Parts: sequence; C-alpha cells; structure tokens
Amino acid sequence: MEHSTHARLPPGVVVLERGWLSSNNVVLRGQDEAAVVDSGYWTHSEQTLALVAAAAGPLPVRMLVNTHLHSDHCGGNAALQSRYPQLQTLIPPGLARAVREWDPVALTYEPTGQHCPPFLIQGMLVPGTSVRLGESDWEVHAAPGHDPQSIVLFEPASRTLISADALWENGFGVVFPELEGGSAFDEVAATLDLIERLAPAVVIPGHGSVFTALGPALEGARSRLAAYARNPARHASHAAKVLIKFKLLELQRAPLEELLQWTSRARYFQLVRARWFADQESRAWAASLMDDLVRSGAAAREGDVLINA
Repeated sequence: MEHSTHARLPPGVVVLERGWLSSNNVVLRGQDEAAVVDSGYWTHSEQTLALVAAAAGPLPVRMLVNTHLHSDHCGGNAALQSRYPQLQTLIPPGLARAVREWDPVALTYEPTGQHCPPFLIQGMLVPGTSVRLGESDWEVHAAPGHDPQSIVLFEPASRTLISADALWENGFGVVFPELEGGSAFDEVAATLDLIERLAPAVVIPGHGSVFTALGPALEGARSRLAAYARNPARHASHAAKVLIKFKLLELQRAPLEELLQWTSRARYFQLVRARWFADQESRAWAASLMDDLVRSGAAAREGDVLINA
C-alpha cells in the first residue's frame, strides 16, 4: 500500500510508506527546497516520481540521499535525476567507484538477479558528519550488518531516526555479508547497540510503518539475530526465500519453470545453496523454498504458476 503519514514526525517530514518491493521514501521539506531519502525499486519509478512531487509540492527537489545501494533503495535514482536536473545525489562511502564505473556485480545487482538503472553521484555521506535535509541537520552514522556500507540518519532535536534496513518494527534486513562468507552478525548487533544509544523517539524504517516502541523492536531484532547466529543455515534459507519473494513482488506472477531458471542464474541464490545446502539438487531445493512460501501465505500457486500473495 502506498500512503504518506505525518504522525509524530518533525515538521516538513513526510514518509511515503511503500510495499516491500520498494523501500519507503522520506521527503523533507525546507523553506526553499526539498530533499528525498531513498528512491524505491526501478519498476515503481513512475509512482515514486508522482509521490515525491505530491509530497514536495511547489518546492524544487534538490537533494537525494541513499542509506545504502540495494536496488530497492536506489532503483528510482535515475528517474529522479532525470525529472530534477539540479538534483545532488549523495551515497555512503565505499561504492563510489563502482557507481561511477557502473559495475553491477560489485553493486550486487547482477548477483541478486535484480536491476537498477545507472545513476550519477555528486558526494558522500560520511559517518561522523551531518547533512542538511529540509529544515534540520541529520547526523550520519555507520550502520553495517545488513550491508557493509549502510548508514542511518539521526535528527537529535526531535530524536528521529531514519533506520533504513538496520531496524524495522519487526526485524531487520537480510545480512548479505554472511551469504558471501563473511562474518557480519556481530556488526548487526553493534548497529542495534548504536540505535539503542541514540534512543530515538520515533523510527522511520526502510520498510513498514513509522514506529515509536523502540524497546520491543530492539528486543525482537536481538532475539532473531541470536537465532540466526546459533543456526546460520536458518538465516541462509530465509535469505534465499527473500530473494525469490522479491522477484515475485516484481513479476507478481510467473510460471514455476521461469522462476526455477531464474534461481539457477542468480549468483547469490546459488552461493547460498553451495555453502549451506550443497547436498540438495538445485531445482529441487528452489522448488522446496517456493513451497515454503506458499505454506506461509507469502505466495499462492495456480497450477504451474506462482503468484505473489
């Protein structure tokens, strides 16, 4: 569902709550211009443009910042840059070269089987500094875990946190470095500790509704993290299902054979199987995950077609 909410937010801040294919967008209105945090997935670009224009009103949109460069958070960058030629786009450090040379492997779009139209950047969001968005200065904090380069934004006067995928009301994003053989569960824990120290009064997550109950959200996230740390294969299986669900969100419905062929080409998907489920044949394993999605109600099946639910 696409809608905006002003509840408990600082003046001039509008949250455009999107579905799970596109991240939430945050529009921050100042006296003379507006800024946007995150731009959604590329297939929703026209809707993103309409929502941002409505939220900004007569103000020109002059700033776009990305909390991280996963495709559901920056897929609309190119469309916004085309609509607003004076737009300045800032990203976290670490992937600037990959963006400037447009390396879809380093940017993870090819390995995840996703897409993001190339875009330009004009600067960095350096942790330990602040960035002016709307009427306020927002602190930039490193928030690795879900993504090594991810940041969160904190406005201390109102104690508002833009948490991206570091913390949702009911969890956090897939810990992608763990899928690549790294060790990032500790980084997730450290980022949750950072958020607890910031003690936000209101949290704007990358997905889902704005929330104020920080304690229960942190408790739930830490419980989930502990379960993943005890059994990394559980996290890996969850991640593989998330990749399928994301593709299904994009397509809405697809023949099972088409999805099975996609899983055979998506490098992250095969990486997960090779590392944790190598004893299972690729197609059979992928089909079992799709069955899990149907059993959980995240998908439905009509004959040989899988449907988003």
